[in-house]
Amino acid sequence: MFDQSPSRLPALPGVGFKAQHYAAILQEPAPVGWLEVHAENYMGEGGRPIAMLRHLAERFPVSVHGVGLSIGGEGALDRDHLARLRHLCDWLDPASFSEHLAWSTHDSAYFNDLLPLPYTAATLTRVADHVDQVQEALGRPMLLENPSSYLSFDESEMAETDFLREVARRTGCGLLLDVNNVFVSAVNLGLDPRAYVRDFPLAQIGEIHLGGHDEDEDDAGRPLLIDSHGREVADPVWALLDHLLALSGPKPVLIEWDNDVPDWPVLAAEASRAEAALQRAPA
Repeated sequence: MFDQSPSRLPALPGVGFKAQHYAAILQEPAPVGWLEVHAENYMGEGGRPIAMLRHLAERFPVSVHGVGLSIGGEGALDRDHLARLRHLCDWLDPASFSEHLAWSTHDSAYFNDLLPLPYTAATLTRVADHVDQVQEALGRPMLLENPSSYLSFDESEMAETDFLREVARRTGCGLLLDVNNVFVSAVNLGLDPRAYVRDFPLAQIGEIHLGGHDEDEDDAGRPLLIDSHGREVADPVWALLDHLLALSGPKPVLIEWDNDVPDWPVLAAEASRAEAALQRAPA
């Protein structure tokens, strides 16, 4: 257990940093109040990416978001990966570190996807143990993000919100609530996204994510949403954010746009829309 908060981010809009936006962010950052980077892109010892990040960290709070730990995997965590991550967090001292409730490794194979888990007692024990291991290795608490789901498991014994609540209780970690993931999962699994938000452990939220999704159909012609991070945030996701902030109050809100990255004014406009949602939220 760690006494310090898992997030020191301000309750302002942030964006995922992309190198092509570096000059624009420095010249005209408003309304962006903080930045997020993917950990695996900054594990080297030097070069232009590290120099950029060092410069940005002098002006903005930075959140580090991991995608490669495979916290839900059955095997042991990669100690070399953890050591590289510790080195990054030691020199950067980010305002938060987060990872996904997912798995992406099996034996020696690595999958370029964040894959879902059955919510069972055995999975809960494994995930909590891995979160404890990450926090001990980094010397800091972390945030755990809810996944986007495309199927459900018959063997699941508890709701996703209860699973996350118990992981947070056992480990002292915080939670990252991805609102787009909630909406994607709700459409794909036939659930009520607002009920999910109401049942989420809101007090543990250290960061909120918003991203775009693509629309498709499954083999039976039913709607199928894909968490693509390649377009603007959809209107129903903005409405779900308003519902969440009405319950939780203002939180740090990130715009994720990782594929088909637009010019800076387009991303800044999404951040402005997040700023407006935060201003509407009750204190």
